[in-house]
Amino acid sequence: MASPKPSTSGIITDENSGERHIPESMRADGTTRKAIKIRPGYRPPEDVEVYKNRTAETFRNRGKGGVVGAEGLKEQKQEAPASAAANKNAKRREARKKAKSTNPSEDTTATADSKAPENSSTGAKAEEVDPEAEKEKKARNLKKKLKQAKDLKNKKEGGEALLPEQIAKVIKINELVRELEALGFDADGEPKTDAAEATKEG
Repeated sequence: MASPKPSTSGIITDENSGERHIPESMRADGTTRKAIKIRPGYRPPEDVEVYKNRTAETFRNRGKGGVVGAEGLKEQKQEAPASAAANKNAKRREARKKAKSTNPSEDTTATADSKAPENSSTGAKAEEVDPEAEKEKKARNLKKKLKQAKDLKNKKEGGEALLPEQIAKVIKINELVRELEALGFDADGEPKTDAAEATKEG
């Protein structure tokens, strides 16, 4: 008679008495491990079957199986003859490949020539950036910020509650005015004239 098959955790059930136990075994050092009796009704975690939710399983494997019915579509595509436009494009591609393979040296010189003007134009653009225009741009930006800050100050004086960011903007009014003056603009964002500067000095 064959011995009963042990479970995943190593428990053997005696067919006659129905008792369950882990049989004695040998340790690596040569000593024997005593047989262990298992109380009735106890089921170790190794023997508990994991619940498999079919819906979750299909959701996990959704990308692996592919689209249902897609195989049939692929077969139909292969059978369908290529359109006239597709044929034309294929011929053009082949012609380009042939042209490249026959004279690669000409292609490289042509590409080098085409790249050269681009580089020179970008250099010219970099030189075109006028410091005066840059100054005016910065002044416009500061003027805009100053206007917003003054509007917020008027609101605050009118009794409206301001957010912390808005209060920070109001505090920066003097700083913005100083920056504008450093760029050569007055508090209203208008360029300072020599006459105006002379009257201030006199």
